[in-house]
Amino acid sequence: MALHPDPYRAVDRQADPLKMVESLEDRGRTPTQVRLRRRFLAFAGIRPGWKVLEVGSGSGVVCRDVAALVGDSGEVIGVDPSRVFVREARRLARPHGLGSRVRFEVGNGLRLRFRDGTFDATLAVTVLLHVPDADQLLREMIRVTRPGGIVAVQDQDFGTLALDHPDPALTQRLFDGVAKKIYADPWSGRTLPRKLRSLGLESVRLLTDVYQDTAFEPWSRTFLLRRAENAVKWRILSERQAERWLAGIEARAYAKTFLMTLNFYGAVGVKPRERRP
Repeated sequence: MALHPDPYRAVDRQADPLKMVESLEDRGRTPTQVRLRRRFLAFAGIRPGWKVLEVGSGSGVVCRDVAALVGDSGEVIGVDPSRVFVREARRLARPHGLGSRVRFEVGNGLRLRFRDGTFDATLAVTVLLHVPDADQLLREMIRVTRPGGIVAVQDQDFGTLALDHPDPALTQRLFDGVAKKIYADPWSGRTLPRKLRSLGLESVRLLTDVYQDTAFEPWSRTFLLRRAENAVKWRILSERQAERWLAGIEARAYAKTFLMTLNFYGAVGVKPRERRP
């Protein structure tokens, strides 16, 4: 069976899933990503002593931050369908001295193995845009959250991806064409508050943040190179056009005028408390 264009649909079947781990860690350590991730977790209101689940935990970047927030009396569980991601997340967590506070398990977010009301908070960070049935994943997150607990989701919105490039029309054609090919919902971020409300969550709040890079960080470089490679593979651009497009980026970086931004939307809702008859 041919692989889906989105590598996150089948991580363990990719040619080199460890490169995906490296990419997630590169993104996670980029200063603007650290800022927006930690702002989102603060907005979600994660508290010491809480039991927290992250669905689609990847290499464990978010779980490591959450483990620091819940403290010694808390617990964090990361669930991901990729065995490679789970193995590497366990390895990467060890040097942080998180002990028994954080653990990683192989699992499907559409069918979580946990009982109803197990967690004080459930999270999905840059996950829903990859999932064809995002509502089912959210229903599972809500199910395993206790009444009065928090459901918090954050996603990019690729309709807001902006790059200062000498050829804006070519850039937009590449960005739109590749995003529509890869993601289940490239514009997932802007839909999150509506989704949480439609599934019955209360007190839904929104935090909009921006990934901003003016230094041509390693993650941005890799991201844009992959975009160009995919555009050629899917015949959105010719090889010559892609080479010219990448050269335009390098010229901006050499002149120290590189600029790329991408909106991240974080939505947080409260699971209704059980009403007494």
